[in-house]
Amino acid sequence: MSVKCAFLFAGQGSQAVGMGKDFFENLDVAREMVAKASERTGINFEKLLFEENDELGQTEFTQPAILLVAVIAHRLFSDATGIKPTLTMGHSLGEFSALVASGALDAIDAVELVNLRGKLMAEACSKQEVGMLVSLGLSDEVVERICQEQRDAGLQVWAVNYNADGQIVIAGIKKDLEVLAPILKEVKAKRAMLLNMSVASHCPLLESALEPLAEKLQEMIKDEFIAPVISNVTAKPYSTKAEALELLPQQLVLPVKYKQSISNIDSEVDCYIEFGHGNVLKGLNRKATKKPHFNVSDMTSLEATIEAINELK
Repeated sequence: MSVKCAFLFAGQGSQAVGMGKDFFENLDVAREMVAKASERTGINFEKLLFEENDELGQTEFTQPAILLVAVIAHRLFSDATGIKPTLTMGHSLGEFSALVASGALDAIDAVELVNLRGKLMAEACSKQEVGMLVSLGLSDEVVERICQEQRDAGLQVWAVNYNADGQIVIAGIKKDLEVLAPILKEVKAKRAMLLNMSVASHCPLLESALEPLAEKLQEMIKDEFIAPVISNVTAKPYSTKAEALELLPQQLVLPVKYKQSISNIDSEVDCYIEFGHGNVLKGLNRKATKKPHFNVSDMTSLEATIEAINELK
């Protein structure tokens, strides 16, 4: 019996110094991918990933670093098992790693692409102080209503990441988010906390990044999907270049429907495998699914996941 696996990839915020080092120290293919990514972008990924530095928190470096480690993890699992995904899915930035796993985007092209994406996002946000805030414990409807009321009053705040029931991330102008926090607490939010983010993702403040990103996508996306990708924008699958070219630019300025996506696909898969540093998406999935969730972030978890998948067969 073949196991139906959803391949998952986390987005920005999952980074940490040292991620991917175990792969790099143990396997030639990981070292080769790091070298190719460094050559393509001019970024010293050994230094960025494995040494203390200030750049890992800057979005133009954060995005390619997270993606590179994730696609290395996927490559190692794929080489070891030959298992192909039933579908792939990423959270925000992770959708680009999902495209690699689906065969629609070359891994090193993807590193270059999200390096550009990060630069475009930083540039779009450079003229004003922006940020993101997480709200815990409130319904989608309450958060949306409050954001709309504040926009009607002249503030720039948008609900942008639907991560799990009771967990929504809001993006906007930082001073407006600071106004929003106590309003959310007044209606019994368990938490309303600013995140350490230098950009305001998935909202209209990124409009200027749409066209240049779309041009680069046209060059790099292939019509060679081996499995559908779940769109952050629609929470539904797509599997053609034309659909990718329409949806991926929109992803910059529209909300990430992560919890809706898990709800839509859960009946179609037997398990979830998360590739890249940490277990960020496992935490989000706890409320949404009872299916097994594995991760591949280092050599130990790679071997454990291969063993666990073999037991499911």
